[in-house]
Amino acid sequence: MDMLAGAYLWIVAAHVIFVIFWMAGLFMLPRYLVYHQEALVAGRADEAALWVERESKLRAIILTPAMIVVWVLGLTLATVGHHWAEGWLHAKLLFVLVLSGYHGWAVGYAKTLARGVMKLDGRRLRMINEVPALAAVVIVVLVFVKPF
Repeated sequence: MDMLAGAYLWIVAAHVIFVIFWMAGLFMLPRYLVYHQEALVAGRADEAALWVERESKLRAIILTPAMIVVWVLGLTLATVGHHWAEGWLHAKLLFVLVLSGYHGWAVGYAKTLARGVMKLDGRRLRMINEVPALAAVVIVVLVFVKPF
């Protein structure tokens, strides 16, 4: 733990970098889902197949690895920084769990679209795209303002 304590700021920097990667993926994948679904609705099977490939690459290369690193580094920071008793961290973890669930939902919906099944209309799918932005605002306020 002493070695990690000395590297605390480096761990914070890495955590923030991977949060940026994860959030970029969480902003991109739902947009891809909209385009994918629009291609399916229009009967453009070749284009829909391209979206399946793009979604898969985004998940495998950026989205899921970044989420895993964010969790590992975040839990490390909470432990090394002795933040487990702080209320802001509990609230932050709740919102990170929500983002993780959203991540899982988006991956699942991508796989559903890959089978040609559309469970949401385009308007609702576009509205769901806003979840990561709202969660990011709350998380940033919790981390920097520490309201409780």
